[in-house]
This record gives sequence, structure tokens and C-alpha cells, in this order.
Amino acid sequence: MLKQIHIRVDDSLFQALSKYTDKAGLSVNDFIVSSIMQALSNQTQNSADTTAPFTFIDLFAGIGGMRIAFESNGGICVYSNEWNKYCQQTYFANFGEQPDGDITKVDAKIIPGHDILVAGFPCQPFSIAGVSKKQSLGRATGFEDKTQGTLFFDVCRVIKAKRPKAFMLENVKNLKSHDKGNTFKIIMESLEELNYEVFYAVIDGQNYVPQHRERILIVGFDRKRYGNNINFSFDISPVEPRPVMRDILEADVDERYTLSDKLWTYLQGYAKKHKVAGNGFGFGIANPDGVARTLSARYYKDGSEILVAQEGRNPRRLTPRECARLQGFPDSFKIVVSDTQAYKQFGNSVVVPLMKDVARLIAAKLKRLDEQQ
Repeated sequence: MLKQIHIRVDDSLFQALSKYTDKAGLSVNDFIVSSIMQALSNQTQNSADTTAPFTFIDLFAGIGGMRIAFESNGGICVYSNEWNKYCQQTYFANFGEQPDGDITKVDAKIIPGHDILVAGFPCQPFSIAGVSKKQSLGRATGFEDKTQGTLFFDVCRVIKAKRPKAFMLENVKNLKSHDKGNTFKIIMESLEELNYEVFYAVIDGQNYVPQHRERILIVGFDRKRYGNNINFSFDISPVEPRPVMRDILEADVDERYTLSDKLWTYLQGYAKKHKVAGNGFGFGIANPDGVARTLSARYYKDGSEILVAQEGRNPRRLTPRECARLQGFPDSFKIVVSDTQAYKQFGNSVVVPLMKDVARLIAAKLKRLDEQQ
């Protein structure tokens, strides 16, 4: 729920404020809200516990799923970064901290030192223009050449500047096959160049929540600090018994989540048309004793990939709270944005209990490595 406040400023301050926000492409309201959140964030960060087992930073933070995972294993977040203003609002509501903005404009030197870098970076193709030119001149190429212009470049430059003990990167399963495998090849080459021992695995979220959601996790440990003889296994501990859809459904759901006759008729016709054509496109009615399809950021459009059957009525889409549960967020997690934004946020987020489990493995491995020093 939004609250209104009124402030009074003199003419010179108002003119300066208007000039600044116009140049920055911001509304005055957004700038003031952002400034207030940043001031409160600084207060929160200044009171952080310095005796924690490890520290971490949260890049491409979204709404903080990774933060929950690493904090639940004893870590303290010393820096976060997320450009989307609606995600920033949700993040602030739950952690009392506004993430920094555009990572491409952040000087890595100002980022606090940390033990673990955590990032769910976007999947982007790498241009080979600069690489080809250097190769034609017989010169070696590095990650700066291979990844320039992508957000993965910013992950690499922060790793290079801050030299964390470890990192965990998360992406979609298709990262391995993206651009005919070239994207993943360059990512692995870049991390190798930075001198980290790297491990990866594709893990399905349905080990923890009632959702088929495969993601690739890439974990690395600093060879400069720990040497070359580093072993790591994604020895996860799935939840037993496995959760099913009925576990996350709300008892009383507002009528507005029920599909209209027009939309339901359209979805049925669309599915029938593609079935005749031999395609698998169409809506998905979730089995209450099974798992759902993958929740996507487009769920806000019609909710067709995960629908809930209702006796005597059209099926309904999931509520934002049910989407949060489907990703493993606790019910205490605050949803402070519109349904549309909430669907986008949870669709783009991570399976929190899976990330908790992997964070547990990384923290335990670091502890053992440090004890051997």
C-alpha cells in the first residue's frame, strides 16, 4: 500500500532537482524515493555484523532470493546491485537496503571486499569482433575482449578487482547450448583465465519445490589462495517428502484470479490448433499431487503455463503469494508491488531452498579450505 508525503523546498533546490532528474531520465518522485531508501540502506549497512562466518555480495540481485539463501547459512551481505526499480522496492521492503543501480557504471573499487560473489547474470551472446581482430594480429585475447559489452563482463571485472574466495553464478539451463555452445565456452575460459577452479551442474528445482525448473549453477574457488588441488561436489539434499502443488495453494482466492470466459475460450482454441499441427504449445493444468511447469516472467500475461482447476468454474492462475511459495520464498516475504510486477519478479527469481542447499555446500567447503591454510 502506497502512502503519500508532501515536502516543501525553496525555488533554487527545486530547479536544481528538476534539472538533475530531467538529465537522468527520472521522475522527481522516483529520485526522492530512491534517495530516502539509499539513506536508510547506509544506516543498515553500517550496523552489519562483522563477526559472521563469511561475507558476500549480491549482483543482479532481483528480489533477494540468493541473499536469503546465503544469509540462512550465516553470511552477511555487504553489497547488492539491481537496476530494476520495482525489484529495488521489493528488496528494500524485505532487507531494509536499496541495491545499487546500473552495474556497468559501478567502479569495482568501491565494492566492499567479500568472501563470496553471488550473481544470477543474464544470458547474452558474445561478439567475436574484437577477438577476431586480435587473433588476426597474432595477439592473445582475454575476458575483456571476449565478454566486452555483456553483463558477464561486469561479473568478471568485479572478480578480478576484488578477488573473492569463491563465487556462485546462476543461469538458465540453456546457457550450455546458447549460441551453439559458444557462450558457455567463453564463460568457462574467462573464469579459468581469472585462475579459479570451476565446477558446474544443472539441478532441477523440483527436488525442493513443486516446480520443474532446471538451472545451471557455476561455482568457483580461488586457486591463488587455495592452490590447484580443489574438489567440490554438488552433493545436494533434496526435500523429503517431495512437495506437491496442493502444498502451496491458498485456501481462499479472490475471484479476479479466475480466467474470464473470453480468455479461457482463447486458450483452449489456441491449444487445440497447435495440437492439430503436432506442436506441444498450450495451457497447463497443474496436477495438485504433482509438480508444475516452469514459472516464467511472462506469467503475468495469461498464466497459461500453470493453471489451477476449479470445480464448476473456469481454471484460475496462481496468486502472487502462491508464486512466491512455488519458488520457496517464506510467507513472511513481503510483496509490495502490483500483481503484474510480482509475477515478473517471482518468474525471474530462483528456487530459494535449492540455493540455500548449494550455499551450505560452498560455505562448508570454504571453511575446510581456510582451516587447511
